[in-house]
Amino acid sequence: MAEEQRDPRDAGVVRPGSGARPDEARAWAELVDTARRTVSDGLVVGTSGNVSVRVGNTVLVTPSGVPYDRLTPADVTGVDLDGHQVLGTLVPTSELPMHLAVYRSTDARAIVHTHAVHATAVSTLVPELPAIHYMTGALGGPVRVAPYATYGTDELAENMLQALANRSACLLQNHGTIAYGTTLSQAFDRTVQLEWMSHLWLTARSVPGLTPHLLTEEQVAEAGERLRGYGQRG
Repeated sequence: MAEEQRDPRDAGVVRPGSGARPDEARAWAELVDTARRTVSDGLVVGTSGNVSVRVGNTVLVTPSGVPYDRLTPADVTGVDLDGHQVLGTLVPTSELPMHLAVYRSTDARAIVHTHAVHATAVSTLVPELPAIHYMTGALGGPVRVAPYATYGTDELAENMLQALANRSACLLQNHGTIAYGTTLSQAFDRTVQLEWMSHLWLTARSVPGLTPHLLTEEQVAEAGERLRGYGQRG
């Protein structure tokens, strides 16, 4: 069968059966590396969780049910912002509605979703992760918990969007985490920070007879402002 060609009117879109562009191939390689890190760093077990990155109008996303260590360059999987598959033949993750909702509603260029143990535990206990550390400011403020809904549903995506308002990460009740950023590295780092803060809060609150000291809204806001200028310039 002849390979399907891209329509020049569809900027950034790749048709099923065609090869990935160089920028898409590079993004796919980074996506696979990031997905494998979620496993090696203990943020997911097996194929739970998923990762995506936006390249133009195409969203590259981990496929459903495929172990990350088996993914190859030939397995590149992509959809457009309406969820229509435009690249590859593997079925995209079942959590695609969440990913697309974030891309349609924010300036996100990359998303990491995990089932991290401590963060998921927190999601079952409180409506938001208390401001236990100043890194709360890096995520826009106290991290909210999106009410439970069945995975892969539009209801879950809507609950998540409400919890993400003015935030770059949220918890999903009895489910896990989702964080976004301008790069895969940033989305992954925010995920790791969220899991670490969840672990910290659970540890602090477990001490009998003591209550963890929490930061005020003003302290979190000040930290967030300072963190925006953190790191190297240029």
